[in-house]
Amino acid sequence: MIIEILLILAGLALVVFGSDYLVDGASAIARKSGVSEFVIGVTIVGFGTSCPELVVSLTGAIQGSADISIGNVVGSNIMNTLLILGLTAVLAPIAVTKVNLRRDIPVLVGVTLFFVLLTLKGTLNWIDGVLFLLLFAGYMAICLKSGKEEVQDEPQEREIGMGLAILMVVGGLAALVFGGRLFVNHAVNFAKAVGVSEKFIAVTLLAGGTSMPELVTCIVAAAKKKGQLALGNIIGSNIFNILLILGISSLVRPLSTAGMAWVDIAVLMASALLVALSGYIGKHERINRLEGALMLAVEAGYLVWLIIAL
Repeated sequence: MIIEILLILAGLALVVFGSDYLVDGASAIARKSGVSEFVIGVTIVGFGTSCPELVVSLTGAIQGSADISIGNVVGSNIMNTLLILGLTAVLAPIAVTKVNLRRDIPVLVGVTLFFVLLTLKGTLNWIDGVLFLLLFAGYMAICLKSGKEEVQDEPQEREIGMGLAILMVVGGLAALVFGGRLFVNHAVNFAKAVGVSEKFIAVTLLAGGTSMPELVTCIVAAAKKKGQLALGNIIGSNIFNILLILGISSLVRPLSTAGMAWVDIAVLMASALLVALSGYIGKHERINRLEGALMLAVEAGYLVWLIIAL
């Protein structure tokens, strides 16, 4: 038991250490390459912090555990938005740009709605997987093409060379993924020992563990006043999770969505709509502390429902 606790703490330390280097390295790459921090957050950081979800969901698909594959993505997206984005906004309000309002938030809501509608037929098959991957490729192409147009003047920071910045990002991502896996493995082992369901493990422990990179990365980004990097990380991760991860997983094996309760799907859709409402309502063009607190309240209610439904 002591070894388990030490390994969990080691995983947490790696995640914190890796996120700090990841944020600094990603910001340096954005400055050097002349693209916005949001686009770096959506692409490099979003993909990197979604690696744990990719491993878990793909493994679940290979082993025939659809509840793990689907539940991990549903739970991760809910936590990314309600817990992580909510907590980040409470710590430091997040600016929402006109490009976010015109392109990124509508894509997030549209992708989530598309997934929700597909769950109604009970299975994600290879055709759905191909559609997901085509949509993913299209969104990434648009982001990368328009990235240079979104660059905003930012305060000068200590100069980091491109080579060192890339090394910081790679090393930070490696620490995030490895640290997250340490946490997930031992948390899941404990949950199985006490006899909770596979879906509960997926939407809570697995989702929480695989969302740890996003959580710590966003908190560090908020502390460093990199709100666009944090927002890009969350939107990018959620789009990656649905389009790329479920796209690949459903190509490996058809995934049944029957294990997801209507509450899980409703909260997932609500989480995306909350991001949209926060951006579009009023003229503040930011996700403020009150809206962040509302996201945290919805997440708390969802967790209470999960515990009651056990």
